[in-house]
This record gives sequence, C-alpha cells and structure tokens, in this order.
Amino acid sequence: MQQPLKFEIEAICKDTGARAGILTTAHGVIKTPVFMPVGTNGTLKSLTFDQTLNCGAQIILGNSYHLYLRPGHKLIKEAGGLHKFTSWGLPMLTDSGGFQVMSLSKLLKKTDDGVFFKDPCGGLTHFIGPAKSMEIQNDIGADIIMAFDDFPPNPATYEQAKFSMERTHKFLEKCVVAHTNSQTQALFGIVQGSIYEDLRIESAKFVTGIDLPGYAIGGVAVGEDRPLIEKISKFTANLLPYNKPRYLMGIGTPWDIIHAIYSQIDMFDCVSPTRLARHGSFFYQNENISIKRANFAQDFLPLDPNCKCGTCLRYSRAYLHHIVRRKEMIGAILLSVHNVYTLINYANMARQAIIEGKFKELYEREASLKLKEKN
Repeated sequence: MQQPLKFEIEAICKDTGARAGILTTAHGVIKTPVFMPVGTNGTLKSLTFDQTLNCGAQIILGNSYHLYLRPGHKLIKEAGGLHKFTSWGLPMLTDSGGFQVMSLSKLLKKTDDGVFFKDPCGGLTHFIGPAKSMEIQNDIGADIIMAFDDFPPNPATYEQAKFSMERTHKFLEKCVVAHTNSQTQALFGIVQGSIYEDLRIESAKFVTGIDLPGYAIGGVAVGEDRPLIEKISKFTANLLPYNKPRYLMGIGTPWDIIHAIYSQIDMFDCVSPTRLARHGSFFYQNENISIKRANFAQDFLPLDPNCKCGTCLRYSRAYLHHIVRRKEMIGAILLSVHNVYTLINYANMARQAIIEGKFKELYEREASLKLKEKN
C-alpha cells in the first residue's frame, strides 16, 4: 500500500537526544526539525508566498475551520485542492478545526459526536465532528491532516482533563474510520491530558496504540506558564514512538523552538511571528521587542545585526520605527519577513548543530540568554 509519508532520522545529539530527520511527502521533502508558518486562510497574513519561500519555509499550515467557513471545502476541492487553489507547491498541513470551533465561535453544544457552533461572522449554525473534520480536510487535500480533538479549559481540573482526553480518544477512532485518503494524506493523532502526567501517559498509550504516520502533543501553549509548558512537552515527547515524527502544536518563540528540539520534537507551528509583526514587534534573541519604542527613532542598525533576512539586510530600525509609527502597511510586511525567517532559521541552526555534533553547546548558549532575560 502507498504510504502518505516517510520519516527517517539522520542524526541524533548524543547528549540530549535531539533529532535531525527527513520527512518525505507527496509535495516534497521536509528537513526536520522544522518550524511551520501558519497560513490560516490559505495565506500567511501580510506575506506573499514568494516572501514566505524566501524566508526558507518548507511547509505551511492551513486552518480547516476558517477554510470550511470561507470559501468552503467543496469549492477548494473543485479547484483541485488547496495546493492548486493557492498555488503553493510545497507540503501543507491542516489542523482539524477543533481548537477554533471551541475558542473563536459561539459554542452552542459539545457532544461525543462533535460540536455545534455559530459562525462568528455570518451567524449560521454549523456542526463539526470527527467525520466532518475528515471530510473537510480530505477535500482540502493537505499532505498532513490532524485528528479532531477535544480540549479542556485552562486551568482544568483533573476530572475535566480526563473527560476531555477520553472524548479525544473517541474522536480519534472515528477519524480513522472516516479518513478516505489514507494513501495520500497522513493522519496524525493528538495526545491530550492537560498538565497531568498520568493522563498524558494514558493518552499517549491509547493514541500511539493506533498505527498512524505521526503523533502530536496538544493542549499546551493555551495559557500555561512557560516552565509548565516545557515540562509537559518534554514529558509527553518521551512517550511517543521513536521512529515517527513528533509535532508540538502552537509554540512560536526562538526559545520555544530550541527547547522543543531539545525535548526531541521534530515539528512546531504558531501564528506568533506575523501576529507580533502586525502589532509592531520583532524577535531579537529570546525576546520580542516593540519597534515603536522611542529609542529606535535614531537607531540605524538592522533589527538583528546577525540576521540574514531580507528586512535586516536592507532596512534600519529607524526606518522601520518610522513606517510602523506612521501605520504604513509595509511595516507589518517587513517585520513579518524578519519574524518568520527568525523562527525558521532557529530550527535550521539547530538541525545543523545536531548534524555537526554541536547541539548541546547551542542549547546551553540559548538557555543562558533566556536566564539573562529573566534576570
């Protein structure tokens, strides 16, 4: 039977277990570890695909919830799938829509079959459950698709986390049955369990008991403190199969990426680089800094003197301060270029360090910078 995805580990850091691998999909090869920029509506906010490619993107995300509501998965299927509809020729991943259904919509009712909700724009009532999520994602046609999952509120009691985890398991079984393109689209299961280690163990055992092309860690980065996110992510990663890709959902700062790689995770995504840019902030080492600060008005250095992105090679902090303060559209674009490039580059630096046997030194240097930031 044709396999939708192939994963090979090329090199391992002997001190930390961090991995460098190759992920092969129908639309191309992805070198891991990899940061995946989020193109919610089939595009990265404020960036063209040419700019996205110039930032080094190997794969982008689409959001099945948003694409289902507008323009609709049936229209995308008629166009030949999201790759053809958007003219993006490299790999794509779609999330299931579960998080957005429960966080962005007016939630009407949650059941063991799925979720009833109101479209926040049109006001119409919709239903998405495991089977519907698979229909939507099969029609969209991404290389990697995610199982529909449930997640508890944050903070969650033990009982809430357990109930949500068990519902996620039921949803996964239904997703596997409903997934019709298993030869061309790789379905990833999602491990839940909130902050409770025994639930994470139980969930990982159940989810990985179903032979899938890859597995994700869900239910982190939804409001918890950073140390707790790091602890749960590392703990859960060690419960996942060694020879399958591991995906940590929803993290997106330079330090997040380095720590995730240290924790033996291969894939990560976040909307943060373009969202921060639209609010005038840029990544510098382990911080995000507002370019609107008065001290940048006469600062003729690049955003990051060590960065090789198109923005840093050409523009000064003073110029960017000026255009962002004047609310010029190009300000968000140029900051987005820098932020997306920065996160992709952090993953690339870590990959090269793993291959060269220098990842421990890279991790310790970044951890030291993080400690200075706290102090």
